[in-house]
Amino acid sequence: MATVPRHEFVPPESAFAAYEDRALPIGEWETISQPYIVALMTDAAAVHPGDRVLEVGTGSGYQAALLSHLGAHVYTIERNPALAQAARARLERLGYGESVEVLTGDGSAGYPPAAPYDAILVTAAAPQVPPALRDQLADGGRLVVPIGSRMEQELQLIVKSGDKVRTEALTACQFVPLIGEQAWPKFGRSWLF
Repeated sequence: MATVPRHEFVPPESAFAAYEDRALPIGEWETISQPYIVALMTDAAAVHPGDRVLEVGTGSGYQAALLSHLGAHVYTIERNPALAQAARARLERLGYGESVEVLTGDGSAGYPPAAPYDAILVTAAAPQVPPALRDQLADGGRLVVPIGSRMEQELQLIVKSGDKVRTEALTACQFVPLIGEQAWPKFGRSWLF
């Protein structure tokens, strides 16, 4: 994590807090996760060089940059076009353009054209595991996803083995909601209340 300059992935007015262990706003009512959670998710995903990884919820691009450093080819999908465009430009400027592909769309549906994935990391909370994401895992693939209500969730690790999946609870957490066809419906900012 020390190799990726987190201050490059937050707005200039938040740069003073970039290395504190807390989530920070990145605009568009979204946040960059706290470093502890990013590290926990990355470790749980057990990414190896050459892995094909899907990240759902690009945000500023920080997690995708970390996954790239581990030798993965990363497909990262963001529903907000402004965030996706800014992340794409940032990742290219910082030298991650060849190993990270930034897409715009409904991340709850995954990205079938590049499936199956060795690992999928979801940086927003869903009410249940989106079936499309589970289905896009390779055999032995790992899915790290926060599951629960809009205010309280549990970070889960799901490992696919043949037609079976094993679920492990990692920790309590609180993420912004995953908006999409296989997650929460979009209805403004009322998810905050």
